[in-house]
Amino acid sequence: KPSPRRRCQMTLLAVENLSKSFGGLMAVNEVSFDVEAGSIVGLIGPNGAGKTTVFNLITGNYQPNTGTVLFDGLNLVGKPTHTIVERGIARTFQTIRLFQNMSVLENVLASCHCRMKAGSISAMLRTPAQRREEKEAMRHALAELEFVGLVHEWQNKAKNLSYGNQRLLEIARALATKPKLIVLDEPAGGMNDQETQDLIRLIRAIQERGITVLLIEHDMGLVMRVCSSLIVLEHGAKIAAGSPAEIQANPRVIEAYLGVDSE
Repeated sequence: KPSPRRRCQMTLLAVENLSKSFGGLMAVNEVSFDVEAGSIVGLIGPNGAGKTTVFNLITGNYQPNTGTVLFDGLNLVGKPTHTIVERGIARTFQTIRLFQNMSVLENVLASCHCRMKAGSISAMLRTPAQRREEKEAMRHALAELEFVGLVHEWQNKAKNLSYGNQRLLEIARALATKPKLIVLDEPAGGMNDQETQDLIRLIRAIQERGITVLLIEHDMGLVMRVCSSLIVLEHGAKIAAGSPAEIQANPRVIEAYLGVDSE
């Protein structure tokens, strides 16, 4: 078994020459980057840069026109989303997608299903194996709610949570699939300052569990504090990659975000 130091030097996700067009619009144009196991990587860029499209290509929501997505040695292109989740990639969405009328616990239990092996016959007959599996799913779901700080809300309906807590519930639901890589699409969106500070601690705690993190985020304070490396997109193309300090000082990145003085 590789040591933690060795494991952190291994490429978990390799995006190679990824392109996606919608009609005549090239949303993602020959994008390539690697994500090392155990890292926290940020995918940033101005609005409309193609960031969420890249996420959708990685997670199977879209299929690319060209390119490959290699995850743990397997090419994910053409694989259905449920297979990608089973392989170890979980995600949250820019727009919250919860079962609003289900309880907090039920939302997380729904994500445990991808790791359960009992079939419909076992469920109908309530076999001992099925009951054990159900009990373990309940324990696991409550543990993830405890991890994100929502266990006290387990009976509440998802729609009754604050916006920030709905974001946390999405993360708990993603973690319940037991991922190797969690993909977070603007996790701090709509959060206040205190909630953002708590989110930073949560992302670091996720990394400490050995889970790799790839995130899109417009809060540059969060990105600079939590990410070990950044990839910058503009108009669907990668324009820079490096450490937060390198990205902050990159003239092309500054131009992309701020524009160039006409004088």
